[in-house]
Amino acid sequence: MSTEVLPSKSETAYQAILEGVQQGRFAPGSRLVLAQLAAELEMSVVPVREAVRRLQQDGLVAYERNVGATVVGIDPVEYRYTMETLALVEGFSTAQCAPLVTGAELQRAREINDRMRRVLDDFDPVQFTALNKQFHSTLYEHHQNPHILDLVHRGWNRLAALRSSTFAYVPGRARASVDEHDHLLDLIAQGAPFDAVEAAARQHRLNTLDAYLASHSTPQDTARRKDTP
Repeated sequence: MSTEVLPSKSETAYQAILEGVQQGRFAPGSRLVLAQLAAELEMSVVPVREAVRRLQQDGLVAYERNVGATVVGIDPVEYRYTMETLALVEGFSTAQCAPLVTGAELQRAREINDRMRRVLDDFDPVQFTALNKQFHSTLYEHHQNPHILDLVHRGWNRLAALRSSTFAYVPGRARASVDEHDHLLDLIAQGAPFDAVEAAARQHRLNTLDAYLASHSTPQDTARRKDTP
C-alpha cells in the first residue's frame, strides 16, 4: 500500500506561481490576482493567498496598498545581499553534510560537473545554471538541519527570480566555477575538516559574486564588498 504524501494545495500553488516567476510568465511589476490564479489552478483563493504570502517572505512578491500583490525584480544591491547570505548558509550546509555524502552521491556530483564542463564550448548559461543547482543540491540536500536547508532554498529562489543566469553576464566565470567544483569534491572525498570544506564552498559562491561586481559595478563597489567582514 502506497504511503506517498501528496503536496498540499498551498504547496502546489506556491510551486506553480514560483515557476511562473522563474520562467518570466509573471514579469516584474505584474499583479498576482488571487481569484484569477485560483481559477487557473482549480482551487479556492485560500491556498493561493497562503502561497503568495510565502513568496512575499521569499522576497519575490511585494504587497502594495490599493494595488495588491506584485512580482518584484532583484536589483544589483539585492543580488549582492542574496549572494553573500547564500555563501554563508550554503557553505555551512555543504560542510555540515560533507561527512555524510555517500560515494554514489559524490560520483553523481562528478558526473554533473563533467556535463557542465562539456557545455562550456557551446555555452548555454541557463542550462549551465540548472546543472549547477543539481550539482550543489547533491551535496547538501539530504543530511542537514532543515532550518538551514530552508534558508539555502530561499536564496536559490531569490536568484531564480532573476529569470536568467549570472553566467549570462559573466560567461568567463563558468570554467573557473567547474574547476572549483572539482576542488570541493576532492576535499569532501578526502574527508577534509569542516573549516576547509566550508571555506571552499563559501568562497566559491563569493567568487561568482565578485566576477559579477567586477563586470557591473564601479571599482569602489567591488572594493567595498571585499572590505566587508
